[in-house]
Amino acid sequence: MPKASEIKKNQAIEYEGRVYFVKDIERSVPQGRAGGSLYRMRMYDVVTNQKLDETFKDSDMLNQADLVRRPATFSYADGDEYVFMDSEDFTQYMLNREAIEDELLFINEDTQGLMVILVSDAPVALDLPPTVELQIEETDPSVKGGSATARTKPARLTTGLVVQVPEHISTGDRIKINVEERKFLSRA
Repeated sequence: MPKASEIKKNQAIEYEGRVYFVKDIERSVPQGRAGGSLYRMRMYDVVTNQKLDETFKDSDMLNQADLVRRPATFSYADGDEYVFMDSEDFTQYMLNREAIEDELLFINEDTQGLMVILVSDAPVALDLPPTVELQIEETDPSVKGGSATARTKPARLTTGLVVQVPEHISTGDRIKINVEERKFLSRA
């Protein structure tokens, strides 16, 4: 059984007889308290998708639920449902737009290394690779000699994500993005 301080984003835990998927964790250290940090977790019930915000002390013991990660590729969107296909046995997994809203900024048909996370055989979330390649849809014109300076400009990608890129990058370029930091890494 892990402590609350060992729980990471995209893990499933059993809490009060239900299985919750941890979407976000905020760590805070209260002033003047003898003791450890507090971990405020935003969790979603894997069955009902109901949100629960709960705060745990770093020493609280939590039960981890069984998670299965399956390699998948994005197939198509059907209204608010997004369909992903298992890369090994071609099973289709449907995820609601609300459940994967943040991840959609990094996904297109070409995205490699996606994992669909299953809890009790039901798809609950996506696990993204550390880096993704996306195409720039719109940015200011490139500046000749712009690679000599460290100045950046905003660029909107085909998925709607906006990141800061060096001045020498232009519209139509494919770039690598660090998913966790939402930052430009290099040209693809």
